[in-house]
Amino acid sequence: MPFTAATSPLVSRGFARIQGIVVGIVANNPGVKAGTLDIDSSDKGARFIRFCNVFNVPLVTLVDIPGFMPGIQQERGGIIRHGAKMLFAYASATVPKITVILRKAYGGAYLAMCSSDMGADFVFAWPTAEIAVMGAEGAVKILYKREIAAANDQKAKEEELVAEYREKFCSPYEAAKKAMITDVIAPSETRARISLALRGTLTKRESRPPKKHGTIPL
Repeated sequence: MPFTAATSPLVSRGFARIQGIVVGIVANNPGVKAGTLDIDSSDKGARFIRFCNVFNVPLVTLVDIPGFMPGIQQERGGIIRHGAKMLFAYASATVPKITVILRKAYGGAYLAMCSSDMGADFVFAWPTAEIAVMGAEGAVKILYKREIAAANDQKAKEEELVAEYREKFCSPYEAAKKAMITDVIAPSETRARISLALRGTLTKRESRPPKKHGTIPL
């Protein structure tokens, strides 16, 4: 799968060819700032998604995202408004949309990376995927603060609760049970499953009410 990466530190995007089908790929880069979405990467991702939609190029999204970039600078710069551009771009795109969750998929940032709620035609997840509102470590410290404080061995108790939270709330199998994703696949099957999904959606057509345009968050 040839891939032409862009220079964005947090989100990579480019074009690839899968079994002869040209696709646009949007992928998180966990090697830089844990792969979070910030203002610049949101704008860049949204622009690329809309570009692919204009020229009828299917979108393949590879997800490994812990959330939006926190911080005062991002808040003052309007991270919510800029992040919403990603959601708007994916939701309004009518091309085939295939999403593969590789590792982390947390909170609103997961929605911004083309979840089923954004109209993804297929959402696959590796067995290593974690799909939740937030990471297990952070959630346990909030939800079970009293239990951890009352335990004789706080570290052991926290580790126990983290493992329990991951199994109950972060497992991709739980997401599959609730129809949030299409299927849990082995990493070795990824290319084949994407190829089949693309073949099945090449004739995709969406009928929408006639209108001039949507109100994109500018």
